[in-house]
Amino acid sequence: MYLGRKIKQLREEKKLLQRQLSAELEIDTPMYSKIERGERKAKREQVIKMAKLFQADEKELLTLWLAGQVLEVVKDESEALNALETVKQFFKD
Repeated sequence: MYLGRKIKQLREEKKLLQRQLSAELEIDTPMYSKIERGERKAKREQVIKMAKLFQADEKELLTLWLAGQVLEVVKDESEALNALETVKQFFKD
C-alpha cells in the first residue's frame, strides 16, 4: 500500500509508463500495476531495482516495503500496537 503509492508517484515524476517499468523488472504490466495498487507484493530485489531505476532513496523504498509486510501480518490483530512496541524494545536493547 505505502510502497505502491510511492512508486506510482516516482514513476509519474519520471514520466515513465507502467510497461517500461515492468519490462525493466522482467514482469508483465498487469503484475506491475497490481504492485502499484497494493494488490500484489513486490519482492525485495524488485524494490532495490526500482530504487535504482527511479534514482530514489533505496532505504526509503525498502522501509515502505517492509512496513507493508508488517502491516499485512498485524492488521487484524487487536494487540498489534502492543506487539509492535515489544518488537521496538528488541531493537533498543
